[in-house]
Amino acid sequence: MSVRAWFSTFIYSEPLQARGLVAFNRDLAAECRQLRDFDRAGRAWSAKNYPGGYTSYASLNELQRFSSTFTGLERKLSRHVRAFARELEFDLRGREIVMTDCWVNIMPPTAAHSLHLHPLSFISGTYYVATPDGCPGLKFEDPRLSKFMAAPPRRSDARDDQRAHVTYEAQAGQVILFESWLRHEVASNRTAGERISISFNYQWR
Repeated sequence: MSVRAWFSTFIYSEPLQARGLVAFNRDLAAECRQLRDFDRAGRAWSAKNYPGGYTSYASLNELQRFSSTFTGLERKLSRHVRAFARELEFDLRGREIVMTDCWVNIMPPTAAHSLHLHPLSFISGTYYVATPDGCPGLKFEDPRLSKFMAAPPRRSDARDDQRAHVTYEAQAGQVILFESWLRHEVASNRTAGERISISFNYQWR
């Protein structure tokens, strides 16, 4: 039988850097918590829209312009984004990629992040700063799911690339990249610690 796979969906996962991540993340986590203490508008928005957690998404969402720490993180992340863009075979000759948004997410116990995507960008991602043992990962949804209509369920032993959802474990120091149209969510944090991540978007020009 001649069967070929088409219209693949790619997800990128790599450590931010080869060494020094423990100290880097310790300092970054401290700055994220200081930001939460400083960001009164973000705390107010989060109380209404991000129950139990804190995000600077609606208040301080260009942190690469606000803090030298995040400017340095932008440089590190951009190397990964360029590598992912090459793997996706985008034609970016004569173009540049630009980080347009960068914000902090702090998820204490019970906080969750519902299914969503990132409009007006082409590559998005998350960098994990603090990940208590057992904290939720990043769950992605098959982008064709709404089109399946009358399809039967997959077998329990179906190949990984045939499943409707996949979850990437949250690991401190890890970068996860995906195309911005790919829907994803984070389940409720059922650990006693705070799960801290930094999310970001890139455009091309």
